[in-house]
Amino acid sequence: MSTLAWFSIVSLAAWLWLLLGQGFFWRTDQRLPPERRAPERWPRVAVVVPARDEAEVLPMSLPSLLAQDYPGAAEVVLVDDGSTDGTGKLAVELSGRYGGLPLTVVSPGEPEPGWTGKLWALRHGMALARARGPEFLLLTDADIAHEPDGLRRLVAAAVGHDLDLVSQMARLRVASFWERLVVPAFVYFFAQLYPFRWINRARPLATAAAGGCVLLRTETAVAADVPEVIRQAVIDDVSLARAVRRAGGRIWLGLAERVDSVRPYPGLGELWRMVARSAYAQLRHNPLLLLGTVAGLALVYLVPPVALVAGVWTGDAPAAWAGGAAWAVMAGTYVPMLRYYRQPLLLAPLLPFTAFLYLLMTVDSALRHHRGRGAAWKGRTYARPEAAPDR
Repeated sequence: MSTLAWFSIVSLAAWLWLLLGQGFFWRTDQRLPPERRAPERWPRVAVVVPARDEAEVLPMSLPSLLAQDYPGAAEVVLVDDGSTDGTGKLAVELSGRYGGLPLTVVSPGEPEPGWTGKLWALRHGMALARARGPEFLLLTDADIAHEPDGLRRLVAAAVGHDLDLVSQMARLRVASFWERLVVPAFVYFFAQLYPFRWINRARPLATAAAGGCVLLRTETAVAADVPEVIRQAVIDDVSLARAVRRAGGRIWLGLAERVDSVRPYPGLGELWRMVARSAYAQLRHNPLLLLGTVAGLALVYLVPPVALVAGVWTGDAPAAWAGGAAWAVMAGTYVPMLRYYRQPLLLAPLLPFTAFLYLLMTVDSALRHHRGRGAAWKGRTYARPEAAPDR
């Protein structure tokens, strides 16, 4: 057999393993655990929202938090992280206009050395909230909109299933061409790296969270020394989950049904920056891991279509057959995510092209790091950010 045929067979074997042996990552049925029983006493909750230059999206997100239909005591703490667009003032205006849960706006000033901006903001917001004695903290981003029953459902799941951290991956916006092409794949790749079933097992095989929506038990946050212990992490959600797990906490992660991101990524440039700012940190800034990732992406995602086309063109039947079969399995595993995002299934065969884009984004992330630009976000650059600690 030809070299291409052998590569295509290895790729097919990899896809059969991913299909059956990687925690059924491609399934999208890990949703918020059902409410077993209503709590006898609804615990006090503080919602902490770090926000930096979020005036564009805040009118679509903050009112949804203020309007939470929660049976217990709850409040919202918005941390204005050095915004220059009037984010804090706008938050106060929205609170006055919509009413609902009480809102406090604080501004902690510029981060101290060794802190990333978001975690610096969370430190101050969580400290202020803890002083008021909440049993749970909802950590949510400023671009996340919640349905009115969202907080109640999160707390019911945490209390009813004795969980210390409940996290939902918000449904990202999918409207533009590039969003349709890139966004569902972003969640698909995340689930492939951190299979939700593995995370949610009684004896977990992986640990992660989705930073846009994290309900955290306060006493567990204190025991885990959060956020101080992860103050340099660029991938703060995974680092947070690992810190909670090390402290003995129980974690659950799934896809959201009633939590949505309202942040637009209309062009490829915005999506590229979103991925590139943290991709190399995920690889612990290790060149060998980068080489392995690039080789793995090429073997798993790029070889199948190349083998099919080249095999048909040259009459290499084994290469064409194995490449076509691997491509079919790949596309089939992508279908559930496209359905979750209500996108046409015709996008499934385009996954190799999207994976190639992610490969380039990952390489670009490494180049930025080695040029001293590191992870850049909202006008701040972290030239040598610390990778998320091991689980």
